[in-house]
Amino acid sequence: MSTRRSRLWIIASVVALVVSFGLATSIGAAGPSSWHAIRGLFGGQLDDVDRAIVFDIRLPRIVLAGLVGSMLSVAGASYQGVFRNPLVDPYLLGVAAGAGLGATAMFAAGRDRFASWPVSPVPAVAFFGGLLAVALTYAVGVAFGGAAKGSSANLVLAGVAVTSLFTAVQTYVLQRNNDVIREVYTWILGRLTTATWADVRLVLPYVLGSFVVLLMHRRQLDLLRVGEVEAATLGVDVARIRLTVVIVATLGTAAAVSVSGLIGFVGVVVPHVIRLLVGSTYRLILPLSLVLGATFVIVADLLGRTLISPAELPIGVVTAFVGAPFFMVLLLMRRVES
Repeated sequence: MSTRRSRLWIIASVVALVVSFGLATSIGAAGPSSWHAIRGLFGGQLDDVDRAIVFDIRLPRIVLAGLVGSMLSVAGASYQGVFRNPLVDPYLLGVAAGAGLGATAMFAAGRDRFASWPVSPVPAVAFFGGLLAVALTYAVGVAFGGAAKGSSANLVLAGVAVTSLFTAVQTYVLQRNNDVIREVYTWILGRLTTATWADVRLVLPYVLGSFVVLLMHRRQLDLLRVGEVEAATLGVDVARIRLTVVIVATLGTAAAVSVSGLIGFVGVVVPHVIRLLVGSTYRLILPLSLVLGATFVIVADLLGRTLISPAELPIGVVTAFVGAPFFMVLLLMRRVES
């Protein structure tokens, strides 16, 4: 793709993000009208109630949605690069199952126990649960020669096994604590409804750090597209690149999931749409994933809180409505191509 066309796609994606941000800021079940909400962002006069709605309810939710969408999309694209499979998602190695088990354990322990704590421990335990699951996946994969032989197949199989194990434990905990099932499934389907600036501050360092490292590996991911053996002959340390990308993408994904719950399909849909638009070079896929991932989740959250207003659809339900049919179409396309 030409440099000029690449710049046009980047500009168009930024414009889409700005428009989605403006719409999400100006639309809500309560609060100021659209124009007044936008003016309030630039110093316009708002009364105390409207200012609180815009700056303390809408904005942290929008910013968190953008950060989570960007992280899931970039992580998904990066996983797809190192595993050389466009249908891989950022939850492949068990981070979702681990985070879900961590959150379930905290809900089962009783949230009232932690009411006096200055910060809820649920995100922290979900974060470490996700990291634990991926660490176990990688250890199992290495034990069976996955990393040592430069093959990703064993890591994928280990991820499936660890996900099944953690999901089974989570199911057992839920059966022993029926009273928390509603809270757990609300968390699993996405919890942006409770977003605060504290959540944004909590996730921001991990997400920004992950963005920097993953974007720095764009060239290596492009080299991996030709094959692991060929990339190795070009001087790429395949095992090291895979380990670095997996660790960094997992760290960012675990942080995002810990504050947002499990939002599915973002890491598959967005990178694949970008491939259809601009081709397979990661020099474009990763930065566009960052911008369009944020746009996708912001729009999905906006739809979730307006389609059945004043009630809300969980954001995970909205992304599934979009992502599941898209995923099936991709599978059909791959079958026809083969």
